[in-house]
Amino acid sequence: MQQTSSGRDLAVGVFVFAGIAVLAYLSVQVGGLSYSGPRGFEIVATFDDVGGLSPRSPAMISGVKVGQVKTVQLDETLRARVVMDLDPSLDLPVDTSAAIRTQGLLGDQFIALEPGAEDDLLLPGEEIVYTDSALNLESLIGRVVHNTGIEDSD
Repeated sequence: MQQTSSGRDLAVGVFVFAGIAVLAYLSVQVGGLSYSGPRGFEIVATFDDVGGLSPRSPAMISGVKVGQVKTVQLDETLRARVVMDLDPSLDLPVDTSAAIRTQGLLGDQFIALEPGAEDDLLLPGEEIVYTDSALNLESLIGRVVHNTGIEDSD
């Protein structure tokens, strides 16, 4: 009788441990955490408005993830300074542009990188000069509402 009880306890323990391991794995996958460490190619971009962009937001070229946002901070001119951690095998021209876009209608925000045509390449730590800030939906609606009023006639 004792062996059956201890065998059942062992089976329950293994089952509980496996369940906790699966939950931990799913939490890491959904949270987007990774243990790969820094990728080694950091690029900086400055924006007037980053909207809901946050650390670990993806950086993409043509819809392919090539890195992620490392930090979002204010610089000395009170503009948003975004540091991206990119794939070190990328060769980005100095005239590359960065724009903050939204996945879907109300989805998460990401940085869309568009490589330019220059021969000179960005080096780690350099800044992307050409940027396009996030689209602010409330200000866009406000402009439409206030610009489509009835015009005064003389």
